[in-house]
Amino acid sequence: MTRTLTRTAAPTTSPIATAKPTAPRVDLYAPIHKALRHLMTDTLGRVGRMDVDDAGDTQDTLEQVSMLLSLCEGHLRHENEFVHPAIDARQPFGSKRIADEHVEHLESIGELRGEVHALHQARAEQRPALALRLYRHLALFVAENFRHMHIEETAHNAALWAHYSDLELLQLHQRLTASIDPREMLEVGRWMVPALNPAERAMVLNGMKSEAPPEAFLGMLAHIRPHLDDNAWAKLTRAVGVAQSPGKALA
Repeated sequence: MTRTLTRTAAPTTSPIATAKPTAPRVDLYAPIHKALRHLMTDTLGRVGRMDVDDAGDTQDTLEQVSMLLSLCEGHLRHENEFVHPAIDARQPFGSKRIADEHVEHLESIGELRGEVHALHQARAEQRPALALRLYRHLALFVAENFRHMHIEETAHNAALWAHYSDLELLQLHQRLTASIDPREMLEVGRWMVPALNPAERAMVLNGMKSEAPPEAFLGMLAHIRPHLDDNAWAKLTRAVGVAQSPGKALA
């Protein structure tokens, strides 16, 4: 695998001061990173317990790995196109370290896709060894991304909060989300909303309720309903002002 998957984890310190807000600020990273951590850990667990002698289980698991890799690729693209230019515009080269790591992550994504393809094509006697290889390399990829996301949530947030108002950050976030395909938005929502705490869920869904067409908002609620328990669902519907059944009209 690439250096991204094999190097010793770098220190979490950065030349940029770590984020120490005196009051809650608009955080571009926290919700999407919770989604990615949720998806990464779930996918890693599925690969670890995958039954390579069960064609259905193997197919479903590898499809989730592919979906994870695609969402990671999209996330890198969104940060490269929107967040990094914003940081660099007011703190030159402030995103360079993380931008360089993005290049390595893309290389690793390509290699993991190759391993998924190899497992799809493998003969029965080859599958256990290839599945174990994929599991180990995916674990390294997840570990590297956890370290990477911590730096973004501290160092990059510090840079953004030092140079941008909350209104500017909200406008940046709106431009970013407007660029996301509806299908990708649904996939992200499926992993993001269950990973958030109740207050965060309410904030994210109320934001969507105010900006998206009603059918898109209700479609998102229907999409995430199977992934919330009854207690979490009741809290969410109260917070966003909808009936318990997401198919009904807005309250």
